[in-house]
Amino acid sequence: MNAHPLEDQLRRPIRDLRISVTDRCNFRCSYCMPRELFGDDYAFMPSSEQLTFEEIERLAGLFVALGVRKLRLTGGEPLLRRNLSGLTARLCKMDGVEDIGLTTNGILLRQHAEALYEAGLRRLNISLDGLDPELFGRINGRGVKPETVLRQIDHAVDTGFEVKVNMVVKRGLNESELLPMAGYFKDRGITLRFIEFMDVGGGNGWSMEHVVTKREMLERLQSVYELEALDRHYFGEVAKRYRYKGSEAQVGFITSVSESFCSSCTRARLSSDGKFYTCLFASGGLDLRRLLRSGADDDSLLAAITEVWEHRADRYSDERTEQTQQQRSKIGMSYIGG
Repeated sequence: MNAHPLEDQLRRPIRDLRISVTDRCNFRCSYCMPRELFGDDYAFMPSSEQLTFEEIERLAGLFVALGVRKLRLTGGEPLLRRNLSGLTARLCKMDGVEDIGLTTNGILLRQHAEALYEAGLRRLNISLDGLDPELFGRINGRGVKPETVLRQIDHAVDTGFEVKVNMVVKRGLNESELLPMAGYFKDRGITLRFIEFMDVGGGNGWSMEHVVTKREMLERLQSVYELEALDRHYFGEVAKRYRYKGSEAQVGFITSVSESFCSSCTRARLSSDGKFYTCLFASGGLDLRRLLRSGADDDSLLAAITEVWEHRADRYSDERTEQTQQQRSKIGMSYIGG
């Protein structure tokens, strides 16, 4: 275990590693993988280009040696990766890993929940962008009804998972679902997190005009509920958390547009084909798969990761404007993970 965690140019330690296990997804959400760009004939990554579970485990161990304590499995839709519970079991047993979670749209949870729980996974983030059947079906691009996801959420809770629900909020699309979603999950004691519409990739038509800010969302909730602000749990916590007064239920806000949190970002990202990225809005990354498959030893890999992180000075959300967003080419969220 590293006694001196790796820090970047802004003294931000490396503490979280997000591991994308596949670029494939069974949804076509308009803010992430719009159908017009990811059609039925879209050529996803061949399996030979994906990191094997052995390669993921090896790289995760190196990141842990440099200070990472939290892992999150993402995609695409991670449950599309075959035998994901096998990888999860390996990572859960890794010395130095204090927390591991998984982000999913939930559609396949009933098939995999028990195996993942037995592997050691305890935390799930499940995406759901509204309760209106027609609207949600249009957002996910597959016509899937919210009731399908809600049944999977219930199954996950019954299995024993700690569940948080993520809702991306886009003006002109689903801001009308704020209060219905808040009421539904408050009554069930499940934490709901509202995510400001972000300019990930280059194909989701992002504009500041489409952003419903945390301030506006909070005001809408406070018109109905009395909320108490909560202190953050740890350095680098992303969500700004509130508790419904008189209840243990919580709601959170991910504010990467209106109240950026670059100054405390501790997250590294590993794509399914082995690229190491230092920012969700990155334009490029270090090809660790190439180093792995060319026979690099652990010391060489550690040196390469260290060099990239120590030179890291990413502050995209702090510096974002309409102009910089249009000028910068960014990796898609479906490829790099959320």
